[in-house]
Amino acid sequence: MSRRRPAPTHSPEQLTVVWQSASLLLNYPDQPLLGMLATIRSATSVLPQDVGASLCRMAAHLEGTPLPQLQADYVETFDTRRRCNLYLTYFAHGDTRKRGLALLRFKQTYLRSGYLLDESELPDHLCVVLEYAATVDLQLGRGLILDHRAGLELLRLSLRDSDSPYASVLDAVTATLPPLRGDERDAVRRLAVEGPPEEEVGLAPFATPEFSPASVTAPPAGAELLPMPSFPGARA
Repeated sequence: MSRRRPAPTHSPEQLTVVWQSASLLLNYPDQPLLGMLATIRSATSVLPQDVGASLCRMAAHLEGTPLPQLQADYVETFDTRRRCNLYLTYFAHGDTRKRGLALLRFKQTYLRSGYLLDESELPDHLCVVLEYAATVDLQLGRGLILDHRAGLELLRLSLRDSDSPYASVLDAVTATLPPLRGDERDAVRRLAVEGPPEEEVGLAPFATPEFSPASVTAPPAGAELLPMPSFPGARA
């Protein structure tokens, strides 16, 4: 039976705007981000209602809330709750040995496009993945997102259950993806009950030299750094 995924229902231009805007809006709130909100509003104004309104709702929340409160809420939301985690591989693998290999695959995917990830962030951070999908390689980036569709859905539901304004950003992202398959729905239910796997080994395998991306796939000549999100900017 074919496991081929449905083609996107939004245009490449729309996907670029949605994913780039979501990447920015899910970043830690600071003055530079607040300074980009007008640009995000302008870019999303031409999107279909199902995604544009969700992104604008988050932008309005950022505009109308004092920055210290935004920052405290961000830490409370994403740094203290296991089910509100922006690292995609965490939902499938937790802090287990398997997660190191999953992280390696993200880095190898970026290298295929000629980009090196800034070492200040893990490669499965949702902001990084959305930035890559929006501005570097839509097809490969979409594949990474869909490979972790169950975790993304659990994140969306967890944010909604906690009445977080960030839920609207996840609503916009998932609106650009195919409906959950049966096995993905099962995985979401299992994750909701059991949570991510646990194993007291951390990410040691990923940190050791034998699991370094450079030792498996050499970076292409002239590879560029893939920075954290910057709007609007599709890069060649």
